[in-house]
Amino acid sequence: MNRGAAHSPLASSTTRLWARLALAAAESGDGTAAFAALEQLPEAAAAELLEDVLDHWAAGGAPLTAQALDTDSQGSATAWVDEAPGSPFKVVRLLLDDPDGVPRYRVLLTRTAAPGGEGWLPMLTLECETTGAGIEDLRRRTGWQPWDLRRMPGLDVSWRLRVDIASRSLVCLTHVTEEGDDVLPHLWDAAETVSPPENWWDLLDRAQHVLVAGPVKDAADETVLTQAARTGELLAVVARVSFG
Repeated sequence: MNRGAAHSPLASSTTRLWARLALAAAESGDGTAAFAALEQLPEAAAAELLEDVLDHWAAGGAPLTAQALDTDSQGSATAWVDEAPGSPFKVVRLLLDDPDGVPRYRVLLTRTAAPGGEGWLPMLTLECETTGAGIEDLRRRTGWQPWDLRRMPGLDVSWRLRVDIASRSLVCLTHVTEEGDDVLPHLWDAAETVSPPENWWDLLDRAQHVLVAGPVKDAADETVLTQAARTGELLAVVARVSFG
């Protein structure tokens, strides 16, 4: 967000106030105050800020070139950008109540080194989208094993990342019964058709498998995986990719 957003009469008062903190963070290299203020925003104010950020981004004010925009079912957004190949990050996140009592997750696309020095494996990091999402929910719904980041987690072919070849997009992350039926609700569903970065899709196409790990509160922060693994609160599995 540039200086224009801090003074634009079209931006909400929330955005103008927070933009000053963001600018100060950009100049100092310390985003602690800006992120703390973001976490403390009421839901309505955070929604105003999100709308202004996306408007600003769409108008060309963002310094990075976005490859895709994924709007989740609750109205917050995820953006993949070109700044660091293989390391996309989000524009902003909102932690909302569980719709219909079902915890929800969003995903961040990254990659990890494949075992045996065989190149790269695509990876999905599950980030908590709603208040009920977290380690206890994942343990109950998945049976995945703790992951210490040192060894590749086990392969479980009953877990599938479904993708659509025609649109080159992700569809859902689901558990499959012995009869081949999806267990509902899916652990993750794409809210709309959005294609991931081409290099990530090509990696997915070659590997035919994906490492899934979580949960984390902020998948854009690379340190949270290490912290979760250290405290025993990171679960993971290698799932099969189903192209349809």
